[in-house]
Amino acid sequence: MHLVNMCMGTLVQVHADLAMSVSELKKNPMAVVKEAAGRAVAILNRNSPAFYCVPPEVFEAMLDAIDDQELAKLINERASETPVPVDISEL
Repeated sequence: MHLVNMCMGTLVQVHADLAMSVSELKKNPMAVVKEAAGRAVAILNRNSPAFYCVPPEVFEAMLDAIDDQELAKLINERASETPVPVDISEL
């Protein structure tokens, strides 16, 4: 996490090691991706993060982590339920 100093003196959190303006991104998006070399880039609009550009592998890992958290929550919610015996031959 990094902090960006805004015009009014307010500090804003940026959750990336790299940051570029929307204008720089518009000029040559693939150059931004190449310069990032697999890292996330905060895209700034008026010195405030507008969005983050992340490589597909990072995005997929983020989705997997979210799925894992949702499954863990479901497991914890169901941990106190009484199991129902099932005979596979009766299905």
